[in-house]
Amino acid sequence: MNRPNRPNGINRIPHLNRVPHLNRRILLSAASGGTLAAALPHHGRHPERPPGPSDRHRVRREEIEALHRAAAAVRHGDSRYGGGSAQAQAAGHLLDQWALPLFGRPLPPTREHELCAICAELARLAGWAALDTGRHAAARRHFDRALYWARAAEDPDAITYVLATMALHAALYSRPATALDMIQGALGPATHHASTLALAFTRLIEARAHARASDGRSAGIALASAERLLDAARPGGGPEWLDFFTHPRLAADAAEIHRDLGNSRACLAWHAQAEAMAPNAFTRSVGMRLAVVATAHLKAGDLEQSLAVGHRSVDILRQVDSRRARDYVLRLVHGLTPHRGLRAVDTFLARVRHELNSSGA
Repeated sequence: MNRPNRPNGINRIPHLNRVPHLNRRILLSAASGGTLAAALPHHGRHPERPPGPSDRHRVRREEIEALHRAAAAVRHGDSRYGGGSAQAQAAGHLLDQWALPLFGRPLPPTREHELCAICAELARLAGWAALDTGRHAAARRHFDRALYWARAAEDPDAITYVLATMALHAALYSRPATALDMIQGALGPATHHASTLALAFTRLIEARAHARASDGRSAGIALASAERLLDAARPGGGPEWLDFFTHPRLAADAAEIHRDLGNSRACLAWHAQAEAMAPNAFTRSVGMRLAVVATAHLKAGDLEQSLAVGHRSVDILRQVDSRRARDYVLRLVHGLTPHRGLRAVDTFLARVRHELNSSGA
């Protein structure tokens, strides 16, 4: 694996020479940018587990599998309870306290690659939790770490997915040109062997970036490409952590794409195809989509239906700790400003204030 050079003065760090040379280089490179102390094995051990002879033993298959299960639990918890939940916030702890310390023990090459991939996913999840709670500088730092580990794992799907996630972050927060640059990287030579599913997801994010840039033609082309690729993806042909990306999920994003482009009719048509998403599993996504649809109804002049769907959104999102999701509802709230004073509108705004703890309502 190609890895960056070690920072200058690295041999002066206490206890570093205990780490086998090959894994030590990975550890130090990934920990650059202020995260070195958290990454070193003597800092990273769980405080209840003192160092002992077991630290010199090879990393067991069971330990890798446990990290896979933990990452999956974080992913599902984030989707259901939001980035501010304890489940989502565990990603950074799992990375620094449990995954990275394993590099201080002997690792066969195959297991080393797999551990790098787990680190990439945990760092990406930590970044997503930070993004979801409005901590954007922290999100970028975590995503940078995730991209390093994905490259260290030599995993085209992971590289593609991390770059697409970074692009989505940029697109959502008023940097569509930056997002499109990242998409070009996600579709470049380094990801030539990425799965069809990963490429489909990347094209979908490209469509979202074009929509945020008000380029309807390019958004439509990218969305159609994403749909074709998703149709062509064979069952089980992508990584487990992309199993959420189904036709209803594509439809949910397509609804938002058309909301951003000002096409309420298309937004509502795509929303109908996304209704199969289960709110008890994709709680945040379903709640946000309903806020998007409520905004589309409002733009189409149907205040009654907008409020009805808005209430459904609040029903779902009151269970979710996500600043990003609240921002979607606040966009609806802003659109309702001309209708303040109407009893039904004021009732909805009061509910948003009380149940979503939103001062913007």
